Amino acid sequence: MGDQNKLGKYGLTALITVVFIVLLVAFFYYDRQNRISDVIQAWGIWGVAFAILLMTAICMTPIPSEGLVIMFLKVFGVYEGVFFAWIGSTFSSLVIFILVRYYGQTLMKKLISPERFNTVDNWVKGKGSLGLLVARLLPIPAFAVNYIAGAMPSMQLWTYLWTAAVSMIPYYIGTALVFLGIARATWIWLVLGFAALALFWGTSYFLNKRKTVF
Repeated sequence: MGDQNKLGKYGLTALITVVFIVLLVAFFYYDRQNRISDVIQAWGIWGVAFAILLMTAICMTPIPSEGLVIMFLKVFGVYEGVFFAWIGSTFSSLVIFILVRYYGQTLMKKLISPERFNTVDNWVKGKGSLGLLVARLLPIPAFAVNYIAGAMPSMQLWTYLWTAAVSMIPYYIGTALVFLGIARATWIWLVLGFAALALFWGTSYFLNKRKTVF
């Protein structure tokens, strides 16, 4: 029965992810002349608010947010796009913290595997706030770390938030540089972007291999 529930949960997540990807592909296809982007920009502050809330909602789920980040870069430009995506991601961390504190362990156990919980728990117990920052750099989805960290009784809100905000900056910068390289056909931005992402992923891999040290 447990395996069926787990299969159903993963199946629903996969279905929602596929639908989300299809919608993103449709956006980029029909926005080739920037018609949709112009409409969203014309909404002004409401367009920005909608984008941030959409990023917040996506970052609270297992659905990958990378495609949405690229969409932000196209609609709002590189600087504003990265900033709005970062705000949405950080705000999602705050919402998760509140939800987990209100609903307790029940919500967390439904969404997070014991293996992931133990990994993050060991890092935080070993090094405190630095350990949480390192845990956020591990190859574990950001939403999972947020749920786990938020469920820890000793976790302080400030430590939780600043580590969430800081850990996303390198990844977003690398993504923005890759976008610039492709959009402007400038190889130097492309190289820098891939180098930044490779450094981010390489650090995650190294820390994952060395996690027993802490």
